[in-house]
Amino acid sequence: MSAATPPSSSSPALDTFRDIILWRRKEVSATVVLVSTATWILLQVYQFNFITVASWFIIFILASLFLWGNVLRLLGKEPPNVSDFDISEQTTMEITNTYRIFLEDVLRWMFHVTVDENWFVFARTLVGLLLLSYIGAFFDFLTLVYIGITMVMIVPVIYMKYGDQIQRSGEKVKGEMGRFYEIFDEKVVRQRMSKFVKQEKEKKNV
Repeated sequence: MSAATPPSSSSPALDTFRDIILWRRKEVSATVVLVSTATWILLQVYQFNFITVASWFIIFILASLFLWGNVLRLLGKEPPNVSDFDISEQTTMEITNTYRIFLEDVLRWMFHVTVDENWFVFARTLVGLLLLSYIGAFFDFLTLVYIGITMVMIVPVIYMKYGDQIQRSGEKVKGEMGRFYEIFDEKVVRQRMSKFVKQEKEKKNV
C-alpha cells in the first residue's frame, strides 16, 4: 500500500495569489499590472475622479457581458448560467482565516519588536518606519498603492530567479550590520553605561 499523502496546508485562494504574483497565470498577472497602471494614469496623470473611473469600468464590464451573451445567442449557443453563482462557505472561511493569520502575525511582530529585549530590532524598525514616512511625504496614497502593487508583481519573480545571489548578498549585509552593532555597542553603549555607573558611584561616595 502506498503511503497516504499528507493534506496540503495551503488554501486555493493562497495558491491562486501565489500563481498570480509569480506570473504562472500570465494573463491574470498582466491584467493586474495593466489595470493598476491604467487606473493610476487616469487618476494621477489625467486627474479623473475615482467615481468616474469606477463607473466607466463597471459600464465596460456590463457592456462586454451584454454583447457576449447576445453573440452567443446569435450563434445558437446557450449563454452561461449564472443563477447558481455563489461564494462557497469554504472560500469564505479561507479568506477569513487568511486575514486572521495576517492579523496574528502583525500582532506577534509588534510584541516581538516592543516587548522582547532586543533594542537593535526596535531601533531598526523605528528607522524603517521613519524612512517610510519620509518617502511617503513625496507621494500621495494612490501612488504608494500603485508602487506597492508593482513591487508585489515584480519582486517575487526576481527573487525566484536570483534568490541565491540575493541571499548571499543579504548574508553579507547582515554580517556587516552585525559587526557595526558590535562596534557601536562596545564603543558607545558600554562606555556610556560604564561612565554613568562611575558617576553614580562618585555621587554616592560624596
